Amino acid sequence: MKLKILIISVLFVFGFVVEEPMKLTWKFLTQVKFSRKLNIEVGEYFLYPTFGKNILVLNGRPVSIKGYIIPIDVKSGLYVISANPMASCFFCGASGPESLIELNFKKKGQHFNTDDVRTIKGIFKTNEADIDHLNYIIEQAEVVR
Repeated sequence: MKLKILIISVLFVFGFVVEEPMKLTWKFLTQVKFSRKLNIEVGEYFLYPTFGKNILVLNGRPVSIKGYIIPIDVKSGLYVISANPMASCFFCGASGPESLIELNFKKKGQHFNTDDVRTIKGIFKTNEADIDHLNYIIEQAEVVR
């Protein structure tokens, strides 16, 4: 038993232990407040997030979440995962920006149909300022089998 603990400790110190993804819920992701601010660069108002501390500690950590896949640009492989189906997603005005996560897939050439329900895992990132991306992003995204 002591040898097993020693081996795990050594592996952890040298960064060889793979951290299990935290299972996110869409309710958890509502720990964010939005302020409407002018973006001087483009001359328009946008909703800028202030993330809760529980959200910020996940930055750069492995996560997983289940939701509806929404294709944004199939040719370029741009997809999001949503708390809601396409007919009631944020883009249609039925929910907030915290109900979407941008997906950057590890393996290029993925194909999904609108409203496919999938569980996705990858590295969680928050985005406070880049208006060209969503507030939540999963890098190195993969479908959980």
